[in-house]
Amino acid sequence: MKHKVLLTGRHNDVIDVFFSHMKDLFEMQSSSERYEDISSHLEYFQPDIFIFCMENEDSEAIRSVGAARESLNEKSVPIVVIGEPEESDAFFIMTAGGADLTIHQPVTIEKIREELIDFIKEIDQEREKLREKKRVEEAKKMIAEEEKTRVELQQDIAFAMVKAGEERRLHILVVDDDVRMLKVIKEHLKEKYDVATAINGKLAFKFLENKKTDLILLDYMMPGEDGLSILKKLHENPSTKDVPVIFLSGMSEQNKIQEALSERPQGYILKPIDREMLLSTIRSVLH
Repeated sequence: MKHKVLLTGRHNDVIDVFFSHMKDLFEMQSSSERYEDISSHLEYFQPDIFIFCMENEDSEAIRSVGAARESLNEKSVPIVVIGEPEESDAFFIMTAGGADLTIHQPVTIEKIREELIDFIKEIDQEREKLREKKRVEEAKKMIAEEEKTRVELQQDIAFAMVKAGEERRLHILVVDDDVRMLKVIKEHLKEKYDVATAINGKLAFKFLENKKTDLILLDYMMPGEDGLSILKKLHENPSTKDVPVIFLSGMSEQNKIQEALSERPQGYILKPIDREMLLSTIRSVLH
């Protein structure tokens, strides 16, 4: 595909060279040096390169082309200046930046052609990099949108599951060797949850062989097999590894609490049990 070139300037011989000797490379359009004319061609011709063929240009013409520079930059159209060194220097000074490529006169047609071909290759490579960057950014944006949609869908499913769970009473298994504590906790929970109790780990696992529970309240200090050992077994068993566990303990020593948390329970409540704290902790875990 040919690149589009917009030509302006007073060096008609150079402009004629483009139309007569470079038709195989470019699709060309000429413009006056008036800012309005250049802007119009930028809008409707949409060139890939803008070439200023300078010859005895006055300051008004240079400023007019310089004024179009902002529009050229916005459309990523590079500026090429072909002219005597003094003229290209004047363009640089009066436009505060100069051209993207300068070709000094005198110069042969072959040299102009060669420099433009190399320049166009560089431009195309940069544009391809920008397009690739844009494709990557769009892909990332699409992935982010898909992830957002997935998360929203998961939230909807989770909400639906919670609603479904609210329609049935959730089940809690309480494991504690203190029978009085079992009665107290069952009294605290009976209005909102179905509750089963076990006085040791053996009975708890016996219960879990045939039935399911939504949460286990587990006493940390028990004779024989303590809460930490029971929790490890729960985590090792595929059928119970995902059941949330909240430790109940009368220990307040920091090192003991750290030991209890080493197996990553979902909660830890100190005895004596406060009813509101118990219900709040259970809600945060289950809901």
